[in-house]
Amino acid sequence: MKRDLGKKIWIYTVMIVAMGLVALYSASHENVRVSQEIFYDQLFCAIIGFGVMYLFGKVDYRKFYDAAYVFYALNIGLLIFVLIGGRHALGARRWIDLGGFSFQPSELTKLSLILMLGAYFSNRRPRLPYGFFSRTQVLFWDLLIPLFITLVPMYLVFKQPDLGTALLLFGIFFVMLFTTDLEYRYIFGLLGVCLAAVPFAWGILKSYQKDRLLVFLNPNIDPLGAGYTIIQSKIAVGSGRIFGKGWLAGTQNQLNFLPERHTDFIFSVIGEEWGLLGALLLLTLYFLLISCSLNIAHQVKDKFGMFVGVGIVAVLTLQVVINIGMVIGMFPVVGLTLPFVSYGRSSFLIFILMMGFLLNLSKRRTVF
Repeated sequence: MKRDLGKKIWIYTVMIVAMGLVALYSASHENVRVSQEIFYDQLFCAIIGFGVMYLFGKVDYRKFYDAAYVFYALNIGLLIFVLIGGRHALGARRWIDLGGFSFQPSELTKLSLILMLGAYFSNRRPRLPYGFFSRTQVLFWDLLIPLFITLVPMYLVFKQPDLGTALLLFGIFFVMLFTTDLEYRYIFGLLGVCLAAVPFAWGILKSYQKDRLLVFLNPNIDPLGAGYTIIQSKIAVGSGRIFGKGWLAGTQNQLNFLPERHTDFIFSVIGEEWGLLGALLLLTLYFLLISCSLNIAHQVKDKFGMFVGVGIVAVLTLQVVINIGMVIGMFPVVGLTLPFVSYGRSSFLIFILMMGFLLNLSKRRTVF
């Protein structure tokens, strides 16, 4: 059964990557903003990535338990470094350049936070049995400390600025928190406090972030500015209808009406050229991959593996839902890629590593 789940992880991942490469070729074809070199770059990343995924699946995942704290600390250091000396582009400072290769530490943060929270939650801590001090201990160790662990990288990512990834980190924290034995009243209490603070967060947002939220409510308030991309994206997806316009035949795509179609809005290319059936095929593959990943997390014996598996399922699910919801106008534009499909070496390789970790989980039943 475990081996079958591992094979399914391979099959679904390869199929999603293949669909992504086909869509990326179309998105980079006749693209006035980027060259078609990005397709070959992604293809090279896929070849390397599958090799890394295979090797990562061979390493005993329990070795990452002790390394999680060091990995988390190093990642915090990279996030601080990128704010000081990172490359500035498109109004943000998110990239570190190393010998012609650039990567985003914020993408690495997704995996480091999952490993850190997995190691922390799986570490059994003694508790006082009853009374006020017991509740205080629970709040401090089981809620406030992991919240602090999450807020540190979340704040550093937000300062880049990268609101989408910052919110995604918070979502990972909440999903993993629900899998602990912490009482739901504490979790929903924290959630209530967070929701109550949302109106006060308006003042700390950048002007373009405020514009994105206003455009989400009504894209036509700035149809040639902040609302342009989402309007063109909805036109592209809707015009594909049932069977699509055909590969390399999408008008919004090939006539360069749609910006960022090779990254955040690549699903609009699939919707326009492959239609509803192509979009449903991709969604079905994501559903099968997520279901298979959740089964692996459920079946693993030790807590660390279970927590990390749940964290991987959380980030994969949240990012797919948010990206597609963003493309069709159900969510504000927050700049999250579509896993394995959007162009982006950092994002692609991190998700490949996560799949390798799941492969590792599928092969071992050892109690930690």
